[in-house]
Amino acid sequence: MALILFNKPFNVLCQFTPESNGPERATLKDYIAVPGVYPAGRLDTDSEGLLLLTDDGRLQARIADPRFKMAKTYLAQVEGEPDEAALDALRRGVTLKDGRTLPAEVERIDDPALWPRDPPVRFRKTVTDCWISLTIREGKNRQVRRMTAAVGHPTLRLVRWQVGEWTLDGVEPGTWRDVG
Repeated sequence: MALILFNKPFNVLCQFTPESNGPERATLKDYIAVPGVYPAGRLDTDSEGLLLLTDDGRLQARIADPRFKMAKTYLAQVEGEPDEAALDALRRGVTLKDGRTLPAEVERIDDPALWPRDPPVRFRKTVTDCWISLTIREGKNRQVRRMTAAVGHPTLRLVRWQVGEWTLDGVEPGTWRDVG
């Protein structure tokens, strides 16, 4: 069984084939030349971080299917500085257009020691930002971004750091490690 931990860079499609329309973007095939593995879940093009790939269909379902409620931890750079009321709203769950989210584990964190993003997040002198760690157990489309926006703090940069027991620790952007 193969289980690959891949640190997906910003602006890379979470699939092996390019899109037929739209701008030309890098895909997983530009980074991973292992036959028969497929992503267990998705990570948006404008998000970075841990993507798991496997050749085991049962493991892929256990990781990706929301009914298994596997924890996924994100480091999010958000606009502004969320107060306790905003963090508590995330902890209780917020109402989005497609329903209420499950409660999340959330805390403010110091700026993490991450690689520089290319292109960098746009810096604005008049708008502060900070980092939060947010753990969810479901996977609605663009959920973390929509949750932080719902409490008034849009996400500027989003890095998935951990899925279940697997983390990005020691996996540089654009590289992968087989732990299967």
